[in-house]
Amino acid sequence: MSGNDFAKDRAELLTLVAGIAYERRRVVLRSGRVADFYMDCRRVTLHPRGSALCGRVFWQVFKDAGLTIEAVGGPTMGADPLVTAFQITAHQDGVDLPAFLVRKQAKDHGTASRIEGRFGLRQGADVLLLEDVLTTGGSLLEAREAVVEDSLNPVACMVLVDRCEGGRENMEAAGLRVMSIFTASEVAAEWDRINQERVNLSR
Repeated sequence: MSGNDFAKDRAELLTLVAGIAYERRRVVLRSGRVADFYMDCRRVTLHPRGSALCGRVFWQVFKDAGLTIEAVGGPTMGADPLVTAFQITAHQDGVDLPAFLVRKQAKDHGTASRIEGRFGLRQGADVLLLEDVLTTGGSLLEAREAVVEDSLNPVACMVLVDRCEGGRENMEAAGLRVMSIFTASEVAAEWDRINQERVNLSR
């Protein structure tokens, strides 16, 4: 992908996130804190165009980071569509990466595992974790703990939107490099632009 193509994809993805995932209203977050905006990125990652854009943008950012991994995964459910989009895009680029998903709790039947898709990965394999939104990093830290317990080595995480509320610092303190596609302030600014454009058109 050329730099110009990446810039176009990233800009289109930002507009989609601001347009359908961002809402300016008070909401109670998972951490219990109250925020003045809501971000439902699954509206984007489960969107047909959004999924394709996430795959391309995430994959390009990953390649530019110069990392080497043996698998990609993340906490269910936020990471599920991202992991699939990332894996498909990598395959289209000639790279086959196994994928896995981390349950919140181990199954009470079958393999009784918290990790789906672990089969075939060697012990100590370097892996990348994905997530849609990073706030405090709680779900990613839980996923990190699970993959470490399962003898995998999480080296970095990549998120669609970083709310910039301590998650990056928490992840880095746990030894994970953090890559974010957008910050919440970027999304908010794009939301403002879109709405101002609508106002101008209605005049």
